[in-house]
Amino acid sequence: MMHSVRLLAATLALLLSGLAQAAVGLGEIAATANDGPVTLYYPTADPEQPLRRGFFTLALAPQGQPVRGNGRLVVISHGSGGSPWVHADLARALVQAGFVVAMPEHHADNYKDDSDPGPDSWTLRPAEVSRAIDAVGRDPRLAPLLQLDKVGVYGMSAGGHTALSMAGGRWSPAGFKRHCEAHLEEDFQSCVGLITRLTGGWADGIRKWAALAVIRYRFADDTPRVHSDPRVAAVVAGVPSSADFDMASLAAPPVPLGLVTAQQDRWLIPRFHSDRVLQACKTCEHLADLPNGGHGALLSPLPPGLTGLIGDMLNDPPGFDRSQMAQVDQRITAFFARRLLGEGATREAAQP
Repeated sequence: MMHSVRLLAATLALLLSGLAQAAVGLGEIAATANDGPVTLYYPTADPEQPLRRGFFTLALAPQGQPVRGNGRLVVISHGSGGSPWVHADLARALVQAGFVVAMPEHHADNYKDDSDPGPDSWTLRPAEVSRAIDAVGRDPRLAPLLQLDKVGVYGMSAGGHTALSMAGGRWSPAGFKRHCEAHLEEDFQSCVGLITRLTGGWADGIRKWAALAVIRYRFADDTPRVHSDPRVAAVVAGVPSSADFDMASLAAPPVPLGLVTAQQDRWLIPRFHSDRVLQACKTCEHLADLPNGGHGALLSPLPPGLTGLIGDMLNDPPGFDRSQMAQVDQRITAFFARRLLGEGATREAAQP
């Protein structure tokens, strides 16, 4: 008992020390010749400066000299069409607790190229996460500061699907097809993305017929998709796409799994996705629930000025208090600290 108390106290002291001192460095490395870049956030003593990235102005230290943090890596898997910038707030919380953060750019499902989201991307993503870990392990500046035997993975939306795969979940494209055959109208945006929406008019029948025809043609493969990386030791899934998973594979994940949910999610209706995981998983930690949060709640910062269907899916619902997301980020960070910082890692990270 006293050993556990001392370890918890050391971990909390490390977190508080990091929050007071760490600036956030920004870098980029290649994973392989065929992969997109891996964006890095990491502790540095160099000064931050305003940087314009997409819609955002972020305070970061570009190419700052890395300094030793807690010795652990967390990989963040972005959602469909996502970028490294929409998780900058969570990355900052993790870096200020001593973590290095790596964000791979998922093939054909990112803000530069969103041509092939859905099951095709979900099949590729877990290996892209593993190659991002490999790439960090080859980086001459960061590799000496890290131990990669225990790595954390966080993912949101389609990235949440990736996270569940990294936690031992098993799914198939045909599972996606069966879900959409059974619940197309109720979970329409999950099945078709942002291509179109149901309006309640006469054309909805055509939209549903066309959507099912495409889904049945493209996603008939019932071969289970599984991915194992023994370095992954803790996972958090935020509003995950999960209707195509065999829930038996998530009943007792081989690694600690945390979940963040949003009850007003209209893109991934909770009863078909996050609620199913919570009901099936006997060992999961429900890190946070956002009763008034929509699908975009975990995008922090949220892209401004979103309109049309994407705005309807991602903008905050009326009454949602975005200031609470700082506390959610701290809960996610604390989960990774508990699960990844063993006694040796805590002791090493406390050294200058």
